[in-house]
Amino acid sequence: MLSLCRFQNAMRRCVSRAPVLQRQIAAPIRRTMVELPTQKPVHTGGGPVSWKMLRIIAVLGGSAAFYVSIQRAKKAKEEEKKKSETVGAPAIGGPFALIDTEEKPFSDKDLLGKWALLYFGFTFCPDICPEELDKMADILEILDKDKDLPQVQPVFISIDPERDTPAKLKEYLADFHPRLIGLTGTSEMVKKAAKSYRVYYSRPYDDNEDYLVDHTIIMYLVRPDGSFAQYYGQNKTVEEVVQGIKEHLKKSN
Repeated sequence: MLSLCRFQNAMRRCVSRAPVLQRQIAAPIRRTMVELPTQKPVHTGGGPVSWKMLRIIAVLGGSAAFYVSIQRAKKAKEEEKKKSETVGAPAIGGPFALIDTEEKPFSDKDLLGKWALLYFGFTFCPDICPEELDKMADILEILDKDKDLPQVQPVFISIDPERDTPAKLKEYLADFHPRLIGLTGTSEMVKKAAKSYRVYYSRPYDDNEDYLVDHTIIMYLVRPDGSFAQYYGQNKTVEEVVQGIKEHLKKSN
C-alpha cells in the first residue's frame, strides 16, 4: 500500500513539473533559432554573374536599344524627306556626251561637283539666243558678287551641229561670259542631249543655208550631283532667276 502511494506521488510530481521541463527544453531551441544568421549571402566571386553586373548589363542594353531606335527614326525621316523632294519632280536631265570648243570630249560627268546653268541654242540665232546669253551673263555677274554662294558654271549647247563647229562656237561665245562653256557634236549626240532635257528643236531641210532653228527657250539649273534642280523660261527676269537660283544654292550650304 505504501509503494502504491509513493508511485502515485511520483507521478503527480512528474505531471506538475511537465510545463517546467517543456520550457527548459524549448528555451534553447528558440535561442538557437533567433541566433541563426539573417544576413544576405555574400557573393565571393564563385558564380559567373553578380546582381550588380546584371543591373549594368540591363542598363547598357536599354541604352543600346534606345540609340538604335533613334537612329532608325532619323533614317526614316531622311528617306521620307528625299521622297517628298522627288515626288512630282519632272524627269528632266540626264547623261550626255558632246564636244567642247577645243574639240575635246565633254560629258555630264565633267560638270559633277559644280552647279551648272545650261542653255540650248545656236550661233546663227538673230536675236533670242544673244538676248538669253546676255541675260545669263547678268545673272552670273550678280551671283558671283555673293562670296558665300558656290560658283555656277554656264554652259551653251548647240542644237545646230551642222553649222556650229567647235571653232564657230568659240568665236561666237567670246562676246558673252568668260566662263561660258560651248558644246556641240554630231547630230545624234546633240539629239540625245536635247532629249535628256526635253528640249524641242526643229530646222527646215532645204537649200537655204540661212535657215533658223525653232527651239525651246529655257535655262536649266543642274545640281552638283547632275540632277535637275529648276528651269527658267524666257519670261523670267534677271532678278527672278537670281532669286530662284539663290534659294537652291543656299539649301545646299
